[in-house]
Order: sequence, then structure tokens, then C-alpha cells
Amino acid sequence: MCPRADVEDVARSEPMRIWLLGGFRISVGPRSIADDAWRLKKAASLIKLLALAPRHRLPRERLMELLWPGSSKSSASNNLRQTLHAARKALGAGGSRYLVSEDGSLLLCPEDELWVDTETFEEAALVARRSHEPAAYRMAIDLYAGELLPEDRFEDWVEDERADLRRLYLEILTELAGLYEARVEHESAAEALRRVVAEEPTDEEAHASLMRLYAISDRQGDALAQYERLREVLSRQLDAEPAAETRRLREDIAAGRLQPVRPTVSTLEETCGVGSHNLPASLTSFVGRERELSEVKRMLAMTRLLTLTGPGGSGKTRLALEVAADLIGVYPDGVWLVDLVPLSEPGLLVQEVAGVLGVLERPGKALFDTLVDALQSRQVLIVLDNCEHLVDTVARLAEGLLRSCPDLRLLATSREALGVSSEVTLPVPPLSLPEPGRVATVEELEGYGSARLFLERALYRP
Repeated sequence: MCPRADVEDVARSEPMRIWLLGGFRISVGPRSIADDAWRLKKAASLIKLLALAPRHRLPRERLMELLWPGSSKSSASNNLRQTLHAARKALGAGGSRYLVSEDGSLLLCPEDELWVDTETFEEAALVARRSHEPAAYRMAIDLYAGELLPEDRFEDWVEDERADLRRLYLEILTELAGLYEARVEHESAAEALRRVVAEEPTDEEAHASLMRLYAISDRQGDALAQYERLREVLSRQLDAEPAAETRRLREDIAAGRLQPVRPTVSTLEETCGVGSHNLPASLTSFVGRERELSEVKRMLAMTRLLTLTGPGGSGKTRLALEVAADLIGVYPDGVWLVDLVPLSEPGLLVQEVAGVLGVLERPGKALFDTLVDALQSRQVLIVLDNCEHLVDTVARLAEGLLRSCPDLRLLATSREALGVSSEVTLPVPPLSLPEPGRVATVEELEGYGSARLFLERALYRP
């Protein structure tokens, strides 16, 4: 039997999650805070400032300076008091527990679990740089959902942090391109550099690297066209021309002095990253879920239990498997699929999970305890697929494992949520369809996931 936390313990430990990249949103436990809950704009700004602050703590006087520059101390103090009340109210029941006043400072979530996407992104970038694994770099890149707080574009207090995070994003994209080039995976390297120049069109070094990659990939025309794009953007935006070194590179390419290099043919293991897993090989392409793929990876980085929900046939399993395949190499101790469809006896769940992970029973010790011992210090992602017929049993197992194994992540698929306190659910909608009765053009049909899937499968020949 797996232990389950009591109700009071669950109430005390509801995590707060704050997203700042690409736009502000916040959730407390399973509840998302609606945009219209922020009666005062400054109330949301107060949360943002504390989320960005070291240790999520700022002195009251500093907050007053940032939020009401130029105001008198008495006026700013009164404004802060009203704003703090509005922020706590927006957070709902227990708001005063999440926003705490202590020793002349305000603290965000001093006793409860707090996830902030900027910190998750920075940590993922650090992990990638330590691992030198493309999969870890891709994970970090996926976590950058856009510039920091675009709705606060003209607020002075966010400018430096926004520039630092954007710089880090461009750096890891460039480093990923270097990793791919070292592996002679030129197209993957070029794709990373194309994202760099799309974000920073005047980055001459990225343009030059892309030119060189095109040239050694026997794409001289693309290399010379890239030079022309660089020349045009430098002239228009900076009233400058490419550096002498870049001009010489262009001359070498035009003269055919850069010889093509034969690319490697990557195996599935190399594409996903080196690591242990038991995921099945995909026999067909993955179509129409690009946005969901990125969102699942972002959500999984912000929680330890993510459940993809939806009706049968909505694509939950395929989406989970694609996410898991992309994350091989991110989890040093492996990515493991536990398919629950064949399992009819709830009492065999622990045995099934242990079997997949290669955990053997020990005489005189419960198998669950042995499983915990094996996972306590391991960084693992477990995919629990098709949980709907074993929801209660899976919930108890998930709670017990997550409480005892700090580096464990669980990705579940189910027709209904598991109901675990720390769970985040993400509905998986059906693939997009054209409006009924509307005749769409061929170009318009290409924008619908269902149409693209139909075409892919119609053309597929096993």
C-alpha cells in the first residue's frame, strides 16, 4: 500500500507557479488566477517584482521606489498597503500565506513551494552547459516562451532582467548550433542559427556561421543569399556594412574554396540524446501538435506531476511519447514508459512500475519501499500511460513516490485527472478542423492539424 498525505498537509503544500516569459500568468495549486482577478495593475506588478527578486524578497521601501517613483513616502506607503491587500485578494484563500510581511520586507511563498519559469529556464540552461547534450539544450530553449513580461515593455524595473534572459537564450541557441556542427549535423545546426538571426537580425557572427554551414552543406546559393540578407539588415538598421572577415568568407564561398562535408546519419538515440529508455520507435511522423509539444515540456518543467487529459483517441499517448523522446538525455537516469492498458489488477501497479525500472523485490521488504530506495537519488522521468481505469491506485503511488523521491518527474495520460494535490492537468484537444460548411483552400487546409495528419497517413506506405 502506498502512503497518502492527509488533507491538512495537502492544504499547506499547494505550490504556486508563476510564468513571466512570453506573458504573465499564475496558478496556485490546480487553480489558475484569472486576468480580471487583478483589480489593481500594481498588484500584479508586486507579484512580478517579488518573483524576479533574489530569494523572492524585497524591502518595502525598495518596492515603493520601483512601483511609485517620485511619490512621497506616505503616499507610496499607503499605495503599497492597498496594493498588497489587492494582491492577496487576487490570490484567493490563503493569500496572506503566500504574500508575507516580515522585518520591513515582503516575501513571496516563504513556506510553500514556488516555481518561477525564469528560474526554471536559467537552471535548465546551466544543466545543458554541464551536460553538453543537445537534448538538454533543446529543453532549455523550449522553456524560453518569449521575452520577459512583454506587457511591461516600458517598465524600467524589468529592462535589465529582460535583456539578460534574452542574451542567455541566444547564447544557448548558438552553443547548440556548435554542438550539432561538431557532430556534423549541419541542418540541425543551421536551424538553431536561423532562430538566432530571426531573434537578433544584426548578429553578424551568427550570419557568418550560417553562411559557412550552408557552404559546407553544398548550398552555396543559400550561403550567398544569407550574406545579402546580412548586408541589407546592417545597412538598414546600423548604417554599416559586413566586417572584412565576413566579406572574405563570402569571397571564399563564391570561389568554391569551402569544400562540402558529408553529414552524418543520426540514429534515433543520437537524435534524442544519449540515455536509457524503453520508448517505442515511432513508425509515423508527428503532425499538428507543435504548440502542445512545447507547452507540455514547459509545464513538466514547472511541476513534478503533469497529467494529460482528454477523451480516448485525442492523441494523449502520442503527445506524451513525443515529449518523452525529446527529453531523453535530459534525465540522466532515464525516461521510462509504463503502459497500464494491460494491467487489470490495481494491486499489481507497483510490481509493474518496478519491473519496467528493473527494481527487484527484496526478502522481508515491501516492494514499494524498495522502489523508493531505488529512485530516491535518481533523476528519472516516468510516463504512466492510460491511467483512467486505475486512477485511485495511480494517485496513491504517485503521491508516495513524489514525496520520497525529489528528482522524480511523472507524466501521466488519463481520461480524467488523478486528483493528486501537486498535480497539474493539461487538456489535450482534438486536432484542429476547418469550420463546418466552409470550403477551405489548399493553403488554408495546411494550417489544420487534422488535414495535415490525413495527408501524411494517406501518403504513408509501410
